[in-house]
Amino acid sequence: MTRPRIFLTCDPALLVGAFYKSLEPEFEIVGAASAGRDLLANAPGLKPDVVIVDLDLPLLNGMDAGRELKRLLPRTKILVVAVNEDPAVAREVLRKWASGYFLKKSAGVELSQAIREILSGKSYVAPQVAQRLANDFIRDPGGHGKGLLTPRQRQVLQLLAEGRTMKEAAYALNLTTRTVAFHKYRIMEDFGMHSNSELFRLAIRERLVPMG
Repeated sequence: MTRPRIFLTCDPALLVGAFYKSLEPEFEIVGAASAGRDLLANAPGLKPDVVIVDLDLPLLNGMDAGRELKRLLPRTKILVVAVNEDPAVAREVLRKWASGYFLKKSAGVELSQAIREILSGKSYVAPQVAQRLANDFIRDPGGHGKGLLTPRQRQVLQLLAEGRTMKEAAYALNLTTRTVAFHKYRIMEDFGMHSNSELFRLAIRERLVPMG
């Protein structure tokens, strides 16, 4: 019986070895990369059944690499692996290009389960993230439509409006800088904004910072 073909992408590269051990011999590991550009250079030619994509990749982040990979390999299932439990990030990737969202801290047995589920045509969401998604849906069944800020977006917007850099905001919220950037540009997209001054005015309107 042919084993499903898996391509691993993870930073640091040490985790690639850990994932490799947990997935063999149930799956065939056909390739691995520890940077976004390497993923796009190598995975398409191998045509794997599943690609595991780390969101925090160097040399092209996992968010952009995963989106481009889905364009290149529309039939391949993509499983995101992340440290971030923020439901807004999970919702974004699952809606646009990923079939599953897995947390790095989870055990190897859960990774195998996630791969089996997405190969069967289902979606997989780490239990911790799934609960947060469910809570968000209860609070806002419309799915945080345009014009509404999520609690995390409010936190990010407030810090940026207070003059913090994205790196400083990330440190304050215990997030990666890429995650803060994701929230910033998602706010700008949802509200049709093009500048930091417009973000500042939104923060004033939302009463996150004083007027003057």
